[in-house]
Amino acid sequence: MKIGPVDIHSTATAAATERKASSEPVSAAEPSARVELSSQAALKGAEASQADFDSEKVERIAQAIREGKFQINAEAIADQLIANAQDLLPKASH
Repeated sequence: MKIGPVDIHSTATAAATERKASSEPVSAAEPSARVELSSQAALKGAEASQADFDSEKVERIAQAIREGKFQINAEAIADQLIANAQDLLPKASH
């Protein structure tokens, strides 16, 4: 289980409001700016795009939520969050 993306729209709106309130002018990013992904980041992106979407499972969960029968397993969520964090951290060599 992966954590979903942050709501970029509300973050961008808050940042824009803060910039407007500031008295200093804000310069735009240079059009020549480039972003390069590491091979590991590119591989993670490719894996994510190949993930299967189980619409039936989503519908079962949505139905359980509507009926008030959906139970959250906090321990399983915590275990997956820890596993995901460990995947992202560099491996320590002993």
